[in-house]
Amino acid sequence: MKRRWITPILWLVATLCCAAAAFSAAQLPPLDPGEKILNSACTTCHELRPIETTALDKEGWTKVVDAMVEKGAQVKKDDVPILVKYLTSVYGPLPDGPGKAVLLNICTQCHTLDRVKVRSGDRQSWEDLLNHMLNEGAPLNNEDYAVLLSYLARNFRS
Repeated sequence: MKRRWITPILWLVATLCCAAAAFSAAQLPPLDPGEKILNSACTTCHELRPIETTALDKEGWTKVVDAMVEKGAQVKKDDVPILVKYLTSVYGPLPDGPGKAVLLNICTQCHTLDRVKVRSGDRQSWEDLLNHMLNEGAPLNNEDYAVLLSYLARNFRS
């Protein structure tokens, strides 16, 4: 008698799982038009990593995009400003100084630049965060740790 209920229960569970997956997929925010262009034009030739570690301003990204279009990147002329705006907002400039390269090469292995840009704190809070990241496996040596800590405390303070 117990076996009669197994099949309907399995069907119910499967149906609920499929419904939950469909619902969560519908909840994703729409892609930014610039991200769509990036995905279709830039990452067909390049991995995303060089873009993540560049951090240029509008002028810098415009030069890069123009150079890539000259080399054959499939970006429509009307799409260039959209792509540049997206690149600048997501992979935009950081303050120059010792520590910038460490941030770009180490922190962006796991985090986006906007995550760093929106956070602020005093030296102690940045030190606490970096120690937490070390415990999570961040590949940060002692020399880079000190340089990055000073950079973050100087440029992203509350």
